[in-house]
Amino acid sequence: MDRLLPWLAVAYGFGIVIYFTAEREPAIWAAAILAGGCAIGAVLSRRHATAFLALLFACATTAGFAVATWKTASIVHPVLRYPASGVTVAGFVELREESQHTDRMVIRVDRIDGGRIEQKPQRVRLSVKRGMAPAPGSYVEVKALLEPPLQPLLPGSYDFARDLYFQQIGASGFVRGAVKIVASPSTAGPLQRANAVVQRMRDAIDVHVRSVLTGDTGAIAAMLLNGRRDVISENLYNALFISGVGHVLSISGYHMAVVAGVVFFILRGLLALIPGLADRAPIKKWAAFGALIATTFYLVLSGAEVATQRSYLMIAIVLIGVMLDRPALTIRTLTVAALIVLFLAPQSVVHPSFQMSFAATLALVAAYDRGVPRLKAGRDSALGTRAALWGFNEIASLLIASLVAGLATTPYAAYHFHRMAPYGVIANLLAMPVVSAWVMPMGLLGLLAIPFGFDAEFWRQMGYGIDWMNTVSLWVASLPGAVGRVPSFGTGPLLLATAGLLVIGLFKTPLRWSGIALVLLAAGLAAGTPRPDVLLSADGRIFAVRGADGGLAVHHSGGDTFAIKEWLAADADARDYHDRTLGRGIACDPSGCIGRLGDGSLVAYDIVADAFAEDCVRAALILAARDAPPGCAAQTIGRAIWRERGALALRRSGTGFAIEAARPPNFDRPWAPAQQRATDGAAIVSFPAAQSHAPSHDATPKPEDIEADQ
Repeated sequence: MDRLLPWLAVAYGFGIVIYFTAEREPAIWAAAILAGGCAIGAVLSRRHATAFLALLFACATTAGFAVATWKTASIVHPVLRYPASGVTVAGFVELREESQHTDRMVIRVDRIDGGRIEQKPQRVRLSVKRGMAPAPGSYVEVKALLEPPLQPLLPGSYDFARDLYFQQIGASGFVRGAVKIVASPSTAGPLQRANAVVQRMRDAIDVHVRSVLTGDTGAIAAMLLNGRRDVISENLYNALFISGVGHVLSISGYHMAVVAGVVFFILRGLLALIPGLADRAPIKKWAAFGALIATTFYLVLSGAEVATQRSYLMIAIVLIGVMLDRPALTIRTLTVAALIVLFLAPQSVVHPSFQMSFAATLALVAAYDRGVPRLKAGRDSALGTRAALWGFNEIASLLIASLVAGLATTPYAAYHFHRMAPYGVIANLLAMPVVSAWVMPMGLLGLLAIPFGFDAEFWRQMGYGIDWMNTVSLWVASLPGAVGRVPSFGTGPLLLATAGLLVIGLFKTPLRWSGIALVLLAAGLAAGTPRPDVLLSADGRIFAVRGADGGLAVHHSGGDTFAIKEWLAADADARDYHDRTLGRGIACDPSGCIGRLGDGSLVAYDIVADAFAEDCVRAALILAARDAPPGCAAQTIGRAIWRERGALALRRSGTGFAIEAARPPNFDRPWAPAQQRATDGAAIVSFPAAQSHAPSHDATPKPEDIEADQ
């Protein structure tokens, strides 16, 4: 059973993946009957080994499918279908975040008034000007422009709408005008009051830290303690992610493990100092219980976001295992943690943080359990020799851990973020021991010292360690080839790489090395993925054409530039959204635009109907907000197509273009209703030839929204 259980967990997760590939929402009764039938069949065939095994895996797969269906049905809530301006939103502020350009807040809606609002969303996420977001627990009234949750910006790219749906957020947008704090017409519920208390506690910690540490150092210190995202200078922010240390900015598995480990060893050490106590009492279990209490407090203090909850569950299982005299971290522990997480939050399986954290943990457990035993100093060695060997062991262990975890998470970082950190091992080896052994312990001691007024020195010591981490990140990011950009690829190579990792990590025979062949095959398939020739955004306002130089020429007629950033990242293009070279190769006039593909054929972007007369003759492809006239020789992509199917990627195929869409035909899921596709259908208006690439200030996601924990 020990060998079978991990594979049953894999089958369970695969069932959830199948659920998310459905074009229409499955009926919960059908999913339940299917899972129940497989379970009954497995029980009836238990005397026939082959049939029993097959039905057992079928049962696990259908159970995953059924649980995911049930989860979605249990949180069903309205999702905004069309953009709406001038909307009045009133409700309690549940969350406040700060970032480089704007603040964001999540409001639990009490009242909403405005046109095109068919049903009241439970929550909305709004961007406001810096410093305008009120404290959580406040009852506010604002005027806002609301938009449906953001659909995928490219076929196969991350689905922000799905992510927001499972956070029960039904709309996003930005505030127009002042944020009014008004008297609440109703009393806040117990959860809202508790949330307000936690938020005030987070604010107090922020004030204490910022009174000693300023700038980027203070922002990161506060972030590590209370989970509140804050302003970090753009240069350092980019360097942290380029160097592979950016996972520090998102409280997740690493932070939970450090907090639990520090508290466990401090408590165990203090208890061991009491004469005779270690012989009479199970101080190891007491220390594990204390660590569990500390990590629970840290979970609440950090905001208890979804990624943090997943990490907490896994750490809690490990600590409970210590209290029950079970091995601390094994494949079985990892399996139980995965099953619990996927039962409580089945949507986690498609989130990068779940994929990367469990991939890294599986690789580390397998490496140290079977393949790379920890080096040990000889007992007969002299004291100095043992000390030297201990230091070598620690360095070697850190190097191996960083290398193994980095390799295991590479496919997921490449797929979701289109990047790798070539020097991630160097950066993590130099920076993370300081964060683990100095920064986090000083932070925890600072928290304990706040009531006594002696916290300032601990913040200063914490700052020294953060400064070292920042210095390492900036240095590594400046090395030649530090930015490892990866073009986008499909889910096929990712699933194949996942299968390879599972074979390597779960098999106990030499057959496990066949997983390397699967990973290499996945890398080959990913590298051979053809790049699109034309891209079109879901609202029809942005399009890109691949020219003779192999790069994308991009044009946009207003709206958000977040799609452009995603397109360039997915194309492994080093340019950013305000690069002046983006528009080269596209010529525009009041009637529309023309771009030229690498084979010389033309792509037209028509704004007015009169443009069809010429473009139907000379262009191979026309992108337009209206249907082409009868007899048009060019292939035409009209508004009806992108409204129904979202963002489009087109590849030259013979004399025409093959279309890949973000949504399959007739796609209808709760987070993306079939009637709505990212735009209100307003006609595209004319635009000047000189384009403005200023970033918009709406509630589009930020990189850390989907950033991974490692």
